[in-house]
Amino acid sequence: MKTLQGEHIYLRALEPEDLEFIHEIENNQDIWEISNTITPYSKFLIKQYLDHAHKDIFEVKQLRLVICNYEDVPLGMIDLFDFDFKHRRAGVGVLIKDVENRQKGYGKEALELLINYCKMHLDLHQLYCNISEDNTMSLKLFKNHGFEIVGLKKDWNFVNGSFKNEYLLQIRFK
Repeated sequence: MKTLQGEHIYLRALEPEDLEFIHEIENNQDIWEISNTITPYSKFLIKQYLDHAHKDIFEVKQLRLVICNYEDVPLGMIDLFDFDFKHRRAGVGVLIKDVENRQKGYGKEALELLINYCKMHLDLHQLYCNISEDNTMSLKLFKNHGFEIVGLKKDWNFVNGSFKNEYLLQIRFK
């Protein structure tokens, strides 16, 4: 089995054709909280990002992959960010775009594939993620994959007029 191919989904690099898909995600105010975004992105900026998406993770310190089903329909994205080669760690985030595609195992399978990729090809020692205290579905997803809560950042994010706590989770390999 190839590292980025699962039973129901596969992970692939960004393509120029992903412009509309990414534009919809980045401008969906319902998910700005999880991406710490407060302003919309233009198609021009996203196109520039896509033009540079081919660059190596060692250069740009991030990797964004599209989660696709085997009908080649993009379902979401999974990201590595803050890639630190020296300390062999990176942050990870998962997003399934449409509510009707959530809780169907796509995020679970994507995270499994990415963890294996990180161990086999990037030789990482650990991954971490930041999850809002009230995001029970994401907490469950990451905990079920061996991530442990290692800290609670109190009043960490200001969302809709009030502060929210955020958990720091990590998984270590080897």
